[in-house]
Amino acid sequence: MKQYDFDTPVERRGSDCFKWDALPGMYGRDDLTPMWVADNDWPSPNFVLEAIRRRCDHPMLGYTMPSASYWMSVTQWLEKHYNIHTTKETLHFIPGIVAGISYALLCLTQPGDRVLVTTPVYPPFLNLPKESGRELVCSPLQIINGRFAIDFEDFERKAEGCKVFIMSNPHNPAGTVWGTEVLRRIADICERKGVIVISDEIHADLTLPGHHHVSYSTVSEAAARHSLTFMAPSKTFNIAGLGSSVCYITDATLRKCFFGWLDALGVAAGNIFAFTAAEAAFGQGEEWQRQMLAYLHENVQALERFLREQLPRVKAVLPEASYLAWLDFSDYGIPHRELADRFINKARVVMNDGTTFRGSEYEGCFRLNIGCPRAQLLDALERIKAVF
Repeated sequence: MKQYDFDTPVERRGSDCFKWDALPGMYGRDDLTPMWVADNDWPSPNFVLEAIRRRCDHPMLGYTMPSASYWMSVTQWLEKHYNIHTTKETLHFIPGIVAGISYALLCLTQPGDRVLVTTPVYPPFLNLPKESGRELVCSPLQIINGRFAIDFEDFERKAEGCKVFIMSNPHNPAGTVWGTEVLRRIADICERKGVIVISDEIHADLTLPGHHHVSYSTVSEAAARHSLTFMAPSKTFNIAGLGSSVCYITDATLRKCFFGWLDALGVAAGNIFAFTAAEAAFGQGEEWQRQMLAYLHENVQALERFLREQLPRVKAVLPEASYLAWLDFSDYGIPHRELADRFINKARVVMNDGTTFRGSEYEGCFRLNIGCPRAQLLDALERIKAVF
């Protein structure tokens, strides 16, 4: 069995990598360690790179279409991992999930319609409704026993009159895995109130040992009837630069509406390398994924130990899926702006500012990306500790 290497660092500077190469322009210095943008610092799997190289052996890169083997790799992966029984006809290629969510909002809602999210949440969930003229409705999450939880009394009240609920499943930030009963309760509320659910499941393949991802559309007939599910290999296999995602819709009426809109506007065609990479990832990625998740699980344990022993006043929500952790430093009593400045200019570590996940109520909070070689993680944590 091939053993994959997740420890050896790879120099990404100079490759037009947003995570690393955008830092000088944003912060005015190039000595920063980026622990922010949600891609990982492990090499894309060799079998994905080899598939792309083989495709480049052909001298033509003209208009393309997804092959039968591409669709087979997607459907088999979804069925094996998530009990999603689908066909090519119930799937549509999407050039990235943020794009897919924006298309769904444009297709299924009108300006002024209410769009529900649970916060803190991935910033595009906040920005897309507002920038497209929809009314954003936020239901704040609670933290119970170190994990995010939905306040269903508030959620049900806020869902009244909403057209769409954009759900992060697993939740971003911090990768909380929503279990079957939670999802069924969401489905019941949304069905009664006529809310369409957009389920972003991009971190599903990053579900860590000891946890189980449940895809929203599988929990009930109601959930299947009123939902769109977005998935992608991009986070797991580090191929986000190729823009390769899929949308799955069970309900024929909803599917005809959205897929027809995509095709009429011509906004969701794929590219050669997106298809090639996704097929290789889904078709050959089982063992690589297993080893990567085992390594990531050890990173989570290393983070938990460090916080407990070195930064005990940090309140953390640690990932059950994904490589993202939510850290609350507010007990240290340092104003948020000063904290952010210290992390950049003293620790030289870039994390996502918690206020971008829904404003001032998350001052003192930051999202940390631990999808990296362990030495990089531990070095960044030591420098963060020095801030205090």
